[in-house]
Amino acid sequence: MSWRVFASAVLLLLVVMMCCGTGEATATDKGNLRRTGLRYPPKPYFVWRDKNEEKTVSSLRVPVLVEVNGDVFAVAEAQCTEASNSGFAGIASELLEWTDKESKELDTTKLKTQVLEECQFERGKCTSPKGAQDAVSQSDTKVHVSRPTTVVNGSVIYMLAGTYSFEVTEAAGSTAAAAKWGLLVAVGNVSNDGSSGKKIYWKDTSVIPWTGFEKQHESLTGLIGGGGSGVNINDGTILFPVEGTKKDGKAVSLIICYSVTEGGKLSKGMSADGCSDPSVAEWKGKLMMMTACDDGRRRVYESGDKGDSWTEALGTLSRVWGNNQKRHEKGVGSGFITATIENRDVMLVTLPAHSRRKGKEKRELHLWLTDNTHIVDIGSVSGDDDAAASSLLYKSAGSGHNNNEELIALYEKKKGDGEPSLGVVSVRLTAQLKRVKEVLATWKKVDERVSKLCLTSRAAKNPSAGNGCSAVKTADGLV
Repeated sequence: MSWRVFASAVLLLLVVMMCCGTGEATATDKGNLRRTGLRYPPKPYFVWRDKNEEKTVSSLRVPVLVEVNGDVFAVAEAQCTEASNSGFAGIASELLEWTDKESKELDTTKLKTQVLEECQFERGKCTSPKGAQDAVSQSDTKVHVSRPTTVVNGSVIYMLAGTYSFEVTEAAGSTAAAAKWGLLVAVGNVSNDGSSGKKIYWKDTSVIPWTGFEKQHESLTGLIGGGGSGVNINDGTILFPVEGTKKDGKAVSLIICYSVTEGGKLSKGMSADGCSDPSVAEWKGKLMMMTACDDGRRRVYESGDKGDSWTEALGTLSRVWGNNQKRHEKGVGSGFITATIENRDVMLVTLPAHSRRKGKEKRELHLWLTDNTHIVDIGSVSGDDDAAASSLLYKSAGSGHNNNEELIALYEKKKGDGEPSLGVVSVRLTAQLKRVKEVLATWKKVDERVSKLCLTSRAAKNPSAGNGCSAVKTADGLV
């Protein structure tokens, strides 16, 4: 079976299961539409096309790092413009290959940038872009994509790529319509084009209808990908962080949970009102979700039931990070991953640290290390750049084209003074990884010392008690 056929089959299964779980319209739903004078919308078809030479990438935002079979790719939302100055968005990607430089800004002229178009579907394939005959500009035929949120399962990349709005027309034939929408899900794979090297190709794309989400959470009026990376749990479940909008306009953070056996659905639980830009990671059998909240704090939630309920991690990680301005950092997602380094499970976080230089506010990206007990600021990642949203990836030794252990960050480089993102910078955190290992070695020594003290103290008080430290967390309270 060819890869293309296999990928299409995987996508078909994904869509079918998601529709079963998230609410592909049932006969009752369709009947309700008919009774209100509306027809259920036809299935849309899409095709990804390479950006042509008339279009330029003016800026990049919402970065995410993707590892496929050991190769690391940078992915970002690309804001594109045409000669007519009309704008639209695509998805840009590039294989990260390192020379002697530890950091480099992505060159917008060399990225593989693909745009999504809705197309006419005839005889089993997409033909011309839908609406092309009436389009004044090529951007008129594009589907708006935004905030790429990715999960890798084997060699397949799943991406929440934004929202799609379609129309349900009145049965009487009037042009008046009721807006309906859903989440775009794209499937990608890596191919080697020979001289041009390995690239990500986005292929099949479908829409998860809003219908089922609306039933699960009647308080929500909108939903969008959180940006960054999701989680592929060992039991086959794929989790995407998403940001919802409530009827009162407040943002909340939650997840979409997908599995082959259960389909896709929204988590029952969510963050407190006013918390957006979620980042998720799996930590010792639990989900951890970091959010940016209205009070300027980063609230961290944990869940042991795949998001059915969330508990704020007070006393450990929640509200440790924040800003002096007590201002909501909208659109500034954090890099948030788990890794096993030097045989110790840790969490790594990248977040902007606020400062003022020469009378101007600056956000310098810092790397933090924690094991949910200790927390250490490893240091700056972005240097003199004014940074915002970021993504992190740890690659163990023995994988990829160079077989090296690597810690990599990808972050938005701002213009300054709060202006929009100018570009995206990739950084190989060699010095920071060395510092992480030094800190872990120190923690290990301290833990061993405390453990010995505990044993000596317990044995002196009660010689028959044996190992009195078995129920004691020797690292508690140490920073």
